Amino acid sequence: MSWPDRRIATVALVVPDYDEAANWYVDRLGFQRAEDVDLGGGKRWLKVAAGNSGVELLLAKAEGESQQARVGDQTGGRVFLFLETDDFARDHAAMLAKGVAFKEEPRREAYGTVAVFADLYGNLWDLIEPKR
Repeated sequence: MSWPDRRIATVALVVPDYDEAANWYVDRLGFQRAEDVDLGGGKRWLKVAAGNSGVELLLAKAEGESQQARVGDQTGGRVFLFLETDDFARDHAAMLAKGVAFKEEPRREAYGTVAVFADLYGNLWDLIEPKR
């Protein structure tokens, strides 16, 4: 069976403030600003990326009470995003040095080395070096 040429390219992350969120991902995780377009009316198309994977985070400013209530808890407390690395020890140490809050000590699993961390709003992430 052949699959169509499709991929998940962008994941929206609800945030209370564009610049606060973008600065945290750039300063703490080493992401890059991939795109920042003023859409008018206080809205922006602001994307950050972890590298050359092709997947980007769209930082979407929360509007209204319902969206604001979901900031930091888009998945009901489960790990939401998975940041893969080719060197867990290097990235874990760098993130700790920049104040990233890890929720656990690194552990080895059948699929690789992993530790859960929280972003500035409390969204849970896995830092993971997949087993090769």
